[in-house]
Amino acid sequence: MWRTLALASAFFPGLFALGIRLLGWAAPGRSLKDRILLSGRLVSTVQATMATVSGITVVLNCKDVVHDRHWLAVEYIWVLVPYMTYDIYVMYLCHWHKSRDRGVAETKHSLASVRSFLLQERLMVTHHLFILVVLTPITQHFRGELGDFFVGCIFIAELSTPFVSLGKILVQLKMQDTLLHKVNGILILVTFFLCRILLFPFMYAAYARQVGIPIYMVPFRIPLHCNIANASLIAPQLYWFRLICRKAARLYGGSPADKSR
Repeated sequence: MWRTLALASAFFPGLFALGIRLLGWAAPGRSLKDRILLSGRLVSTVQATMATVSGITVVLNCKDVVHDRHWLAVEYIWVLVPYMTYDIYVMYLCHWHKSRDRGVAETKHSLASVRSFLLQERLMVTHHLFILVVLTPITQHFRGELGDFFVGCIFIAELSTPFVSLGKILVQLKMQDTLLHKVNGILILVTFFLCRILLFPFMYAAYARQVGIPIYMVPFRIPLHCNIANASLIAPQLYWFRLICRKAARLYGGSPADKSR
Protein backbone atom coordinates (compact mmCIF):
# COMPACT_ATOMS: atom_id res chain seq x y z
CA MET A 1 0.00 0.00 0.00
CA TRP A 2 2.50 2.64 1.14
CA ARG A 3 4.99 1.75 -1.58
CA THR A 4 2.30 1.99 -4.26
CA LEU A 5 1.07 5.31 -2.87
CA ALA A 6 4.60 6.71 -2.84
CA LEU A 7 5.41 5.54 -6.37
CA ALA A 8 2.14 6.84 -7.83
CA SER A 9 2.51 10.15 -5.95
CA ALA A 10 5.86 10.66 -7.67
CA PHE A 11 4.96 9.11 -11.03
CA PHE A 12 2.03 11.27 -12.17
CA PRO A 13 3.42 14.71 -11.22
CA GLY A 14 6.81 13.63 -12.56
CA LEU A 15 5.32 12.50 -15.87
CA PHE A 16 3.35 15.75 -16.08
CA ALA A 17 6.47 17.85 -15.51
CA LEU A 18 8.46 15.74 -17.98
CA GLY A 19 5.72 16.21 -20.57
CA ILE A 20 5.88 19.99 -20.20
CA ARG A 21 9.68 19.92 -20.60
CA LEU A 22 9.60 17.63 -23.64
CA LEU A 23 6.85 19.65 -25.32
CA GLY A 24 8.90 22.81 -24.73
CA TRP A 25 11.84 21.14 -26.45
CA ALA A 26 9.81 19.65 -29.32
CA ALA A 27 7.56 22.67 -29.89
CA PRO A 28 9.36 25.75 -28.48
CA GLY A 29 6.78 28.08 -29.99
CA ARG A 30 3.96 26.76 -27.83
CA SER A 31 2.89 28.70 -24.77
CA LEU A 32 3.16 27.34 -21.23
CA LYS A 33 -0.62 27.07 -21.14
CA ASP A 34 -0.66 24.86 -24.25
CA ARG A 35 2.09 22.65 -22.87
CA ILE A 36 0.28 22.28 -19.54
CA LEU A 37 -2.98 21.33 -21.29
CA LEU A 38 -1.28 18.84 -23.61
CA SER A 39 0.83 17.26 -20.89
CA GLY A 40 -2.16 16.94 -18.57
CA ARG A 41 -4.17 15.17 -21.26
CA LEU A 42 -1.30 12.83 -22.07
CA VAL A 43 -0.92 11.87 -18.40
CA SER A 44 -4.69 11.31 -18.22
CA THR A 45 -4.39 8.93 -21.18
CA VAL A 46 -1.55 7.02 -19.49
CA GLN A 47 -3.54 6.58 -16.27
CA ALA A 48 -6.70 5.56 -18.15
CA THR A 49 -4.73 2.92 -20.08
CA MET A 50 -3.25 1.57 -16.85
CA ALA A 51 -6.69 1.44 -15.21
CA THR A 52 -8.31 -0.28 -18.22
CA VAL A 53 -5.60 -2.93 -18.46
CA SER A 54 -5.85 -3.52 -14.69
CA GLY A 55 -9.64 -3.78 -14.92
CA ILE A 56 -9.60 -6.24 -17.83
CA THR A 57 -7.03 -8.36 -15.98
CA VAL A 58 -9.19 -8.46 -12.85
CA VAL A 59 -12.42 -9.22 -14.72
CA LEU A 60 -10.89 -12.02 -16.79
CA ASN A 61 -9.39 -13.67 -13.69
CA CYS A 62 -12.51 -13.49 -11.50
CA LYS A 63 -14.81 -16.26 -12.72
CA ASP A 64 -16.81 -16.11 -9.49
CA VAL A 65 -17.93 -12.47 -9.55
CA VAL A 66 -18.54 -12.39 -5.81
CA HIS A 67 -15.74 -14.36 -4.16
CA ASP A 68 -12.76 -14.54 -6.52
CA ARG A 69 -9.82 -12.30 -5.63
CA HIS A 70 -7.15 -10.49 -7.66
CA TRP A 71 -4.42 -8.33 -6.14
CA LEU A 72 -4.87 -5.52 -8.71
CA ALA A 73 -8.40 -4.84 -7.47
CA VAL A 74 -6.89 -3.70 -4.18
CA GLU A 75 -3.51 -2.37 -5.26
CA TYR A 76 -4.62 -0.16 -8.15
CA ILE A 77 -6.91 1.80 -5.82
CA TRP A 78 -3.72 3.10 -4.19
CA VAL A 79 -2.65 4.32 -7.63
CA LEU A 80 -5.96 6.12 -8.16
CA VAL A 81 -5.82 7.99 -4.85
CA PRO A 82 -2.71 10.07 -5.70
CA TYR A 83 -3.81 10.36 -9.33
CA MET A 84 -7.18 11.89 -8.41
CA THR A 85 -5.44 14.31 -6.04
CA TYR A 86 -2.91 15.25 -8.74
CA ASP A 87 -5.68 15.61 -11.35
CA ILE A 88 -7.64 18.11 -9.24
CA TYR A 89 -4.52 20.29 -9.06
CA VAL A 90 -3.86 20.01 -12.80
CA MET A 91 -7.50 20.88 -13.57
CA TYR A 92 -7.09 23.98 -11.41
CA LEU A 93 -3.84 24.87 -13.17
CA CYS A 94 -5.48 24.54 -16.61
CA HIS A 95 -8.46 26.60 -15.45
CA TRP A 96 -6.21 29.34 -14.10
CA HIS A 97 -4.15 29.61 -17.30
CA LYS A 98 -7.27 29.69 -19.49
CA SER A 99 -8.85 32.36 -17.29
CA ARG A 100 -5.67 34.45 -17.29
CA ASP A 101 -5.54 34.32 -21.10
CA ARG A 102 -9.11 35.64 -21.19
CA GLY A 103 -8.18 38.38 -18.75
CA VAL A 104 -10.49 36.95 -16.09
CA ALA A 105 -7.98 35.57 -13.59
CA GLU A 106 -5.39 37.54 -11.65
CA THR A 107 -1.72 37.23 -12.56
CA LYS A 108 -1.11 35.38 -9.28
CA HIS A 109 -2.97 32.47 -7.72
CA SER A 110 -5.53 33.53 -5.13
CA LEU A 111 -8.58 32.35 -3.24
CA ALA A 112 -10.71 34.03 -5.90
CA SER A 113 -9.17 31.88 -8.62
CA VAL A 114 -9.71 28.75 -6.50
CA ARG A 115 -13.36 29.68 -5.96
CA SER A 116 -13.79 30.32 -9.68
CA PHE A 117 -12.32 26.89 -10.43
CA LEU A 118 -14.52 25.12 -7.89
CA LEU A 119 -17.64 26.79 -9.31
CA GLN A 120 -16.85 26.05 -12.93
CA GLU A 121 -15.57 22.50 -12.40
CA ARG A 122 -17.78 21.58 -9.44
CA LEU A 123 -19.14 18.38 -11.01
CA MET A 124 -15.70 17.00 -11.93
CA VAL A 125 -14.22 18.00 -8.56
CA THR A 126 -17.17 16.40 -6.75
CA HIS A 127 -16.67 13.25 -8.83
CA HIS A 128 -12.98 13.07 -7.87
CA LEU A 129 -13.67 13.77 -4.19
CA PHE A 130 -16.42 11.14 -4.15
CA ILE A 131 -13.91 8.57 -5.38
CA LEU A 132 -11.36 9.66 -2.78
CA VAL A 133 -13.65 10.04 0.23
CA VAL A 134 -16.42 7.48 -0.42
CA LEU A 135 -15.36 4.83 -2.92
CA THR A 136 -11.88 4.29 -1.54
CA PRO A 137 -13.08 3.26 1.95
CA ILE A 138 -15.81 1.08 0.38
CA THR A 139 -13.45 -0.75 -1.95
CA GLN A 140 -10.62 -1.12 0.55
CA HIS A 141 -12.50 -1.84 3.79
CA PHE A 142 -16.31 -2.06 3.84
CA ARG A 143 -16.66 -4.68 1.07
CA GLY A 144 -14.37 -7.08 2.90
CA GLU A 145 -12.97 -9.72 0.56
CA LEU A 146 -15.89 -9.68 -1.86
CA GLY A 147 -16.45 -8.15 -5.29
CA ASP A 148 -13.04 -7.79 -6.92
CA PHE A 149 -14.79 -8.46 -10.25
CA PHE A 150 -16.93 -5.35 -9.84
CA VAL A 151 -13.95 -3.20 -8.86
CA GLY A 152 -12.31 -4.36 -12.09
CA CYS A 153 -15.44 -3.32 -14.01
CA ILE A 154 -15.19 0.18 -12.56
CA PHE A 155 -11.56 0.39 -13.70
CA ILE A 156 -12.64 -0.52 -17.27
CA ALA A 157 -14.86 2.59 -17.30
CA GLU A 158 -11.64 4.51 -18.02
CA LEU A 159 -11.50 3.04 -21.55
CA SER A 160 -13.23 6.11 -22.99
CA THR A 161 -10.78 8.59 -21.43
CA PRO A 162 -7.95 8.27 -24.03
CA PHE A 163 -10.43 9.09 -26.80
CA VAL A 164 -11.85 12.05 -24.85
CA SER A 165 -8.31 13.32 -24.28
CA LEU A 166 -7.41 12.83 -27.96
CA GLY A 167 -10.50 14.81 -28.97
CA LYS A 168 -9.45 17.72 -26.77
CA ILE A 169 -5.88 17.54 -28.09
CA LEU A 170 -7.12 17.64 -31.70
CA VAL A 171 -9.24 20.69 -30.96
CA GLN A 172 -6.28 22.34 -29.23
CA LEU A 173 -4.16 21.64 -32.33
CA LYS A 174 -6.98 23.07 -34.52
CA MET A 175 -7.60 19.70 -36.17
CA GLN A 176 -11.33 19.55 -35.40
CA ASP A 177 -12.24 19.41 -39.12
CA THR A 178 -10.13 16.34 -39.85
CA LEU A 179 -11.34 12.77 -40.46
CA LEU A 180 -9.38 11.65 -37.40
CA HIS A 181 -11.46 13.95 -35.19
CA LYS A 182 -14.72 12.59 -36.62
CA VAL A 183 -13.65 8.96 -36.21
CA ASN A 184 -12.47 9.71 -32.68
CA GLY A 185 -15.86 11.27 -31.92
CA ILE A 186 -17.56 7.99 -32.83
CA LEU A 187 -15.13 6.08 -30.62
CA ILE A 188 -15.90 8.43 -27.72
CA LEU A 189 -19.64 7.80 -28.11
CA VAL A 190 -19.26 4.02 -28.34
CA THR A 191 -16.72 3.54 -25.54
CA PHE A 192 -18.43 5.99 -23.19
CA PHE A 193 -21.83 4.34 -23.70
CA LEU A 194 -20.49 0.80 -23.33
CA CYS A 195 -18.05 1.36 -20.47
CA ARG A 196 -19.73 4.11 -18.46
CA ILE A 197 -23.46 3.57 -19.03
CA LEU A 198 -24.07 -0.09 -19.96
CA LEU A 199 -21.37 -1.09 -17.49
CA PHE A 200 -23.79 -0.80 -14.56
CA PRO A 201 -26.56 -3.04 -15.98
CA PHE A 202 -23.79 -5.46 -16.97
CA MET A 203 -22.53 -5.67 -13.38
CA TYR A 204 -26.05 -6.27 -12.05
CA ALA A 205 -26.61 -8.94 -14.74
CA ALA A 206 -23.31 -10.64 -13.83
CA TYR A 207 -24.34 -10.81 -10.18
CA ALA A 208 -27.81 -12.08 -11.09
CA ARG A 209 -26.28 -14.84 -13.22
CA GLN A 210 -23.85 -15.78 -10.45
CA VAL A 211 -26.47 -16.20 -7.72
CA GLY A 212 -29.28 -17.38 -9.99
CA ILE A 213 -31.85 -14.62 -9.55
CA PRO A 214 -33.64 -12.26 -11.99
CA ILE A 215 -31.74 -9.05 -12.63
CA TYR A 216 -34.55 -6.90 -11.21
CA MET A 217 -34.05 -8.57 -7.82
CA VAL A 218 -30.36 -7.62 -7.59
CA PRO A 219 -30.86 -4.15 -6.01
CA PHE A 220 -32.76 -5.83 -3.18
CA ARG A 221 -30.10 -8.50 -2.59
CA ILE A 222 -26.90 -6.47 -2.56
CA PRO A 223 -25.87 -4.10 0.27
CA LEU A 224 -27.47 -0.66 0.25
CA HIS A 225 -24.12 1.13 0.01
CA CYS A 226 -23.43 -0.69 -3.29
CA ASN A 227 -26.65 0.66 -4.80
CA ILE A 228 -25.90 4.16 -3.51
CA ALA A 229 -22.35 4.06 -4.85
CA ASN A 230 -23.50 2.85 -8.27
CA ALA A 231 -26.24 5.49 -8.46
CA SER A 232 -23.76 8.19 -7.47
CA LEU A 233 -21.32 7.02 -10.15
CA ILE A 234 -23.78 6.66 -13.02
CA ALA A 235 -25.56 10.01 -12.43
CA PRO A 236 -22.68 12.22 -13.66
CA GLN A 237 -21.97 9.73 -16.47
CA LEU A 238 -25.49 10.22 -17.80
CA TYR A 239 -25.04 13.99 -17.67
CA TRP A 240 -21.67 13.83 -19.46
CA PHE A 241 -23.05 11.41 -22.05
CA ARG A 242 -25.83 13.88 -22.79
CA LEU A 243 -23.20 16.59 -23.38
CA ILE A 244 -21.20 14.24 -25.62
CA CYS A 245 -24.31 13.45 -27.68
CA ARG A 246 -25.06 17.14 -28.11
CA LYS A 247 -21.49 17.80 -29.23
CA ALA A 248 -21.66 14.85 -31.63
CA ALA A 249 -24.85 16.25 -33.14
CA ARG A 250 -23.02 19.51 -33.82
CA LEU A 251 -19.95 17.70 -35.17
CA TYR A 252 -21.78 15.46 -37.63
CA GLY A 253 -24.81 17.55 -38.49
CA GLY A 254 -24.14 21.18 -37.63
CA SER A 255 -22.53 24.12 -39.35
CA PRO A 256 -18.74 24.73 -39.32
CA ALA A 257 -19.27 27.40 -36.67
CA ASP A 258 -21.01 24.87 -34.43
CA LYS A 259 -18.23 22.31 -34.82
CA SER A 260 -15.61 24.65 -33.43
CA ARG A 261 -17.42 25.18 -30.13
